Amino acid sequence: MSRYAVITDAAIELVAELGMRGLTHRAVDARASLPPGTTSAYYRTRKALIEALVQRIADFDSADLERNALPADATPALPAALGPAELDQLAVQVAAVMDGWLTTGRTRTLARYAALLEATHHPELRTILAYGNASRAQACALLAAAGAEDPEQAGPQFVACVDGLLFDRLIGAGALTAPPPGTAENRADLAAALRTLLRAFTSK
Repeated sequence: MSRYAVITDAAIELVAELGMRGLTHRAVDARASLPPGTTSAYYRTRKALIEALVQRIADFDSADLERNALPADATPALPAALGPAELDQLAVQVAAVMDGWLTTGRTRTLARYAALLEATHHPELRTILAYGNASRAQACALLAAAGAEDPEQAGPQFVACVDGLLFDRLIGAGALTAPPPGTAENRADLAAALRTLLRAFTSK
């Protein structure tokens, strides 16, 4: 494993466990069992460390999308039109990715939200708020192919809805009604919500 991966994986674990206040160069060295000063040699500032952490999360997320047959880039190759059947399949695929982010990927999902919230309070970190630009561009392309009236508006709105659904499940706000993550019932429930969203944005 590369030094970049060792450092950023340790940083992700720390942020998920302790929040952003637990992220220091010294703490990363200790978590990764690295000699003192190693992390600061690679990432001189906390900003650089956080940006590397976010990039590592983005790399993992892209790999998850590809494993579930979803294009990870901003300009995916799409058919000329997406009908109801294709949208239903898309809902199932996205639901599988989200369920993974709530289970095996839960640690990095927690770290992602913590890092993004940190950026709202610190102007020097605002560049990491561009984290979701690729997914928003991808959503615009998907909804355009599905016949959305205004895909440039609908794409970001769809991503915001999906992000809200993921956050709600992550923090357990809907724990009394939502199926447990990692189950077929949860994936089916997420797919139903996503199907409703896709149909609403495309009138299908």
